[in-house]
Amino acid sequence: MTAPQAAGGVLAAPFQWQRAASPFEFIQEHLEYVTEPGPSFRDITEDVQRVVDASGMRFGQVTIFSMHTTAAIRLQEHEPLLLEDLKDLLRRMAPPDRYYRHNDFSIRTVNMHPNEPENGHSHCQHLLLSTSETVPLVDGGLHLGEWQSIFLVELDDSRRRRVAINIIGARGE
Repeated sequence: MTAPQAAGGVLAAPFQWQRAASPFEFIQEHLEYVTEPGPSFRDITEDVQRVVDASGMRFGQVTIFSMHTTAAIRLQEHEPLLLEDLKDLLRRMAPPDRYYRHNDFSIRTVNMHPNEPENGHSHCQHLLLSTSETVPLVDGGLHLGEWQSIFLVELDDSRRRRVAINIIGARGE
């Protein structure tokens, strides 16, 4: 027996969806920051833990999501010299002083607004990082490794940034 095909060649699910009672809940909160010029690393671990504490959730997953294409979320060790090395790496991978078509306003025709920044390097650096991280939630705490911290990584100029915190989990005992 072959699985049914849906439009566009996507497999259709061979079952019916059923809803069941669930102990899981979903909570979303937003944090706002004014960042330092990039590349810069801002440790937001304690802020995320405060959101978890206020939620009352004990077990599940916490997703930390940057709502921007030039600011990333990463798990990394909070060691000052390592963070400087990472900044150097980002600058080498996508130097701000190179030519980027995104910055060439004589040929770019979409997603333009007044005072558009020349930030092609920031977008390229972001591609090397991530928009989000998901951390296990165990007994009300972020289940991070010994050296892991959660960072908001600014890749552009200083600006206001929004970070969404999504928690799916159970309150437990």
